[in-house]
Amino acid sequence: MSTNPAEEKTSPTAHSLISSEETLKQMETLSTLALNRDGGFQELRGGSLGVRIAVTEAERDAAQALRYRVFFEELGAHPDERAFRTKRDVDEFDEVADHLLVIDHSISSGAEGVVGTYRLLRSDAAEKIGRFYTASEYDISTLTEFPGRLLEVGRSCVAREHRGRSAMQLLWRGIASYIFLHRIDVLFGCGSLPGTDPDALSDQLTYLHHNHLAPPALRIRALPDRYVEMLRTDPHTLDYRACLNKLPPLIKGYLRLGGYVGDGAVVDEQFNTTDVAVLVKSELLADKYYRHYERRLRDALD
Repeated sequence: MSTNPAEEKTSPTAHSLISSEETLKQMETLSTLALNRDGGFQELRGGSLGVRIAVTEAERDAAQALRYRVFFEELGAHPDERAFRTKRDVDEFDEVADHLLVIDHSISSGAEGVVGTYRLLRSDAAEKIGRFYTASEYDISTLTEFPGRLLEVGRSCVAREHRGRSAMQLLWRGIASYIFLHRIDVLFGCGSLPGTDPDALSDQLTYLHHNHLAPPALRIRALPDRYVEMLRTDPHTLDYRACLNKLPPLIKGYLRLGGYVGDGAVVDEQFNTTDVAVLVKSELLADKYYRHYERRLRDALD
């Protein structure tokens, strides 16, 4: 029985119509996670924001322009001549990757509305150029020898004015749909902490290594010439809550999904960051969102 006075004042017929409409909405929401093997998943919406895969060159260009603004103009990365001239963050992986976009439809439903992006590189796409981006920092042979489908994620950013829970939740929902669509087994990539001084990040790096180190079967290791020790202080003296609060939201998101980190950090001078390898067995991400929508649908049908 409802305890909401407004619901108690609704007539049975009206209440039935409202329930039916709500059920349809929930089913439509659930259907956005249905597989569409002809070219992707339906756009997921949250208010004026939507998330979908880029389908035009203009949309991919908008993602690269956003990446330049965030990484180079805002966060202090160092552009090469081409990036400085074009005001675009572009590399060889962009041509074979899919680009997940957050679109603000109140601005535009096309390229002009791109306010967030995440680059998604599947195993079969990486084979076209012979490697994953992460391989420039880590020995990923434990993954490439893993009997399953891999998805490398990277180049994640959101425009300053849209940075917040809504845009990031849409990106995660988009990745979950992508995992369903392509039957991904392991998601991985490089997560970045700001700055290139590992000593200034010693608490966070130690916390990650001590509490979230990947099991041997998934434990990729920084390349010998780039390896930075993560266990930099006594982990038993750390304030874990303070360490967690200092981590970037994206890395915290991976950890909340049961994610792991690899062995060793890597300093990326160009992007002004210290990177850690992050890995998630993708059923942890997919199950989280599937159970969420399944519960919403079940509640609507009750």
